Formats: sequence, structure tokens, C-alpha cells
Amino acid sequence: MGAFRDEFVLPEGVVYLVGNSLGAPPRRAAERVRQAVEDEWGTHLVGGWNESGWYAQPLTVGDRLAPLIGAGPGQVVVGNTTSIAVYQAVSAAVGLRPDRRVIVLDRSNFPTDNYMVAGLPGYEVRDFGEGRFDDAAVVLLSEVDYRTGARYDVPEITARVQAAGALMVWDVCHSVGAMQVDVSAADFAVGCTYKYLNGGPGAPAFLYVNPRHQAEARNVLPGWYSHAEPFAFDTGFTPAGGIRRFTVSTPHVLSFAALEAALDVWERVPMDQIRAKSMALTSLFVDLVGDRLELASPRDPQRRGSQVSFYHPDGYPVMRALIDRGVHGDFRAPDILRFGFAPLYTRYVDVFDAATILDEVLEKELWRDEKYAQRLAVT
Repeated sequence: MGAFRDEFVLPEGVVYLVGNSLGAPPRRAAERVRQAVEDEWGTHLVGGWNESGWYAQPLTVGDRLAPLIGAGPGQVVVGNTTSIAVYQAVSAAVGLRPDRRVIVLDRSNFPTDNYMVAGLPGYEVRDFGEGRFDDAAVVLLSEVDYRTGARYDVPEITARVQAAGALMVWDVCHSVGAMQVDVSAADFAVGCTYKYLNGGPGAPAFLYVNPRHQAEARNVLPGWYSHAEPFAFDTGFTPAGGIRRFTVSTPHVLSFAALEAALDVWERVPMDQIRAKSMALTSLFVDLVGDRLELASPRDPQRRGSQVSFYHPDGYPVMRALIDRGVHGDFRAPDILRFGFAPLYTRYVDVFDAATILDEVLEKELWRDEKYAQRLAVT
């Protein structure tokens, strides 16, 4: 796995443990974006939609990404944002269960997931912890908890939910690219590409729709792109067939270019080795930090994603002090220090360095410096 590190741009002297928030840029990303701007846009102008394949990107890139989540061709579409994909997936799922008026979710899901569900009127929202699915239309869960890194058992829960007659929607934002992911048994799945997949800030999200639902499920956000004949310019809407009916609108070509550079790397990655290294990195960090901080993540590496989180009542200034000393993690309110380990480029020496500097910050209480008290807009 170490050879892949050279394919990413990482500043000298930085231990970057924020792969679960924004992945490092692939070395080829800048050239690929330049190519899209100068060679494609600059040469073909509007003809780039045909000549450079821009028009088909939501589908062609979806097919390239599909193997990373256990899906096949014609099952994944790329575009828009995770929030939009969540709204599409849950709306389509409840539409397939019109006799049920309950949506089950984990209240510790990333907030946008739950906000989107709250935007669907007329449904009772129930917490997953209650364990009741017999009257649920859909269950929405994140495979890996964004705060603690706790990991759900996807096959077991999917089977249990579907046996109760409900549909299963998985959010794999914090797992895809950090471990082997398989949503093929699920009904829908969503995820982003800017975290472990290294697609770049604002990179497009993806939506998986199980083939058994593609003909019947309704896209609640039908745009021109999802029309059966987009360039017929009909005044009435006729949905496209297959996965394209779940597209919405014009692909963001320059963002797709950076993502394509990342997928050039991912198509060569042995995914079985990703998980093994992830567990080794996170376990080493847990052992090195020891009892200096209270562990928020599961101790069993099989039960967590590729991140380690700790509790600290002054977590924000502690993280600011770490970042100033070259160790980049992030903070999640109210008291969680998060460290995300990207197996493609994180080294074991990075883990040792991070633990050593964390110990110094805590031992010397360097975080008490007044400059760390003021919170930045992004934490």
C-alpha cells in the first residue's frame, strides 16, 4: 500500500489525519482539471459535451465508482450532493411503501441525513435504537458514525430490515474508500467522493439504486437530464429508463475531472488490503494514546471505520494546538477529537508522530493558549 502515497500531494511536515473529511489531492488531479479546461473546454467549447464525453459523465463515472460499493454497471449515478441524494433515496423508498408512514433513522446520523427526512411531511420519525421496523417504510443509517467511527453490520441489518417489509437506505460517506463496501443487497445507498475517495472539495455525490427498483421508483427531483429525451424539449416529463431516471441536472464538469483523476488511482487499489491497513493504523493509534484520553470509538477494530475519536472537554483548542504543530485532525461538537486514517497514504510513522505530538500538547497544556479559544467557521 505504501507505493500509493507517492500518487498524492501532501505538504512536507504535515501528518494528515482528516481523510474522513477531505482527502488529499491525487497528484494527477491538477493536470486532469487543466486538461478539462484547456484541451477540452478551450478546444471544443460547447462541443465538449459530445467530443469530451461530458454529457455522459454521471453515468460513465457511476459505472467506474460502482465496484467500490459492491455494485454493477447501470446501478450508480454520480452528481449533485449527498444531501440531494439522501432526499432522492428516502423519497423514492417511501413511495414504494405507500401504506407505511414511519421512517426509522439513527439520530446520530450526520445531521443533513436527518434534516432531509424531516423535510418529508406526514411521516413519523422513529429512532433505530427502538428496534421496530414492522410498520416502517424505510430505514436510513450511516455505515460508519461520523463522530465516533462506530460501524454497523450492513448485511445483518439490511436482512433484518427487509425481512420486516421495510426498505434499506445506507449512507456510506464515511466508509467508501476506507474499507470494502457492499451495498448490493440494499435498496438504495448514497455517498460522497471528497473524503476517502479523494475527489476534491465539492466533488459530486453518488446514488445507488438496486436494479429491482429502477423501473418503479420515482425520482422526486426530475430535471431535464432525467427526461427520456432531454433534447426533445417536451413540456411534459417522461422519465428515462434505468439509472438515468435518478439524475437531475447538468454535471459539474470540472469537479468530475478531479474525481476522474482519483478513480484512476482507485481502479488499481487492492481493496482487501485497504481494510487490513486501516485496522492496523487505527489500532496502533489507540494503543499509543492509551489512557491519556477517553476513547469514543469502539475498541474492537472490526466494529469501527477508519477513524479514531476521543473525548476531551476542551477538544476544540486541543485540536487547534495539534494542527499548529503539524498534526491535522478535526473537532466535532461538543467534545470529540476526530482522526481519520486514509490507508492509501497514511504511514505508520505518521501514527507515531501524531501520538507523540498529541502527548506533548496534553502534557504541557499547550492548548490553553488564548489564540485557540476563538472558533473558526469550519471546525
